[in-house]
Amino acid sequence: MNLLLTSAGIKNPSINDAMLDLLGKPVAGCAALCIPTASYGHAPGGIDRAWWFITGQEPRCPMTELGWKSIGVLELTALPSLPDDSWVPLVEETDVLLVNGGDALYLAHHMRESGLADLLPSLSGVWVGLSAGSMVMTPRIGEDFKVWEPPGGGDGALGIVEFSIFPHVDNPDLPENTMAAAERWAAGLSNAAYAIDDETAITVVDGTVEVVSEGNWKRFG
Repeated sequence: MNLLLTSAGIKNPSINDAMLDLLGKPVAGCAALCIPTASYGHAPGGIDRAWWFITGQEPRCPMTELGWKSIGVLELTALPSLPDDSWVPLVEETDVLLVNGGDALYLAHHMRESGLADLLPSLSGVWVGLSAGSMVMTPRIGEDFKVWEPPGGGDGALGIVEFSIFPHVDNPDLPENTMAAAERWAAGLSNAAYAIDDETAITVVDGTVEVVSEGNWKRFG
């Protein structure tokens, strides 16, 4: 599965073009599933944000409202109660998974519990992550981003990519997310890391990493 790891969704033409390259066809020809699960890790506020994401009511983070041929909701916490043959074929046939922000460790936990994490290597679609939906693919999120405490503790995510991500650099609503703060955060990790602003994304295609940006970013390590 190819990855488009964004800070804040499909924010500009460069990120949109990168997404289209990964999809290999227009948005209007693609079936999508949106995954709001990470939002609930930041409840109670995350409950509202899940609805905003699903319904395309968050214009600062365009994802679900882009004009997909079809779109459904894949709620990971529901999947363990369903037989695999009721949802796995659907995921396998889907062109793109749109994954909301929120709590990356909560998302990682439910990706493992649901079986989606094990399914990812066999999927041919595109993973488009937003904030925590991108961070979940990394080895570690760093203590600075921990909110929800996973059962085993720690700050480890899925480790599908070899670098960590500090999103929302210089976002006016997050004054603590400075490049200097990102540098301190990266110093506490044992792997490479990227700090990216909301105009930046990272593509991962067959292990090749490229930065797509109309803004500000920095690689550490």
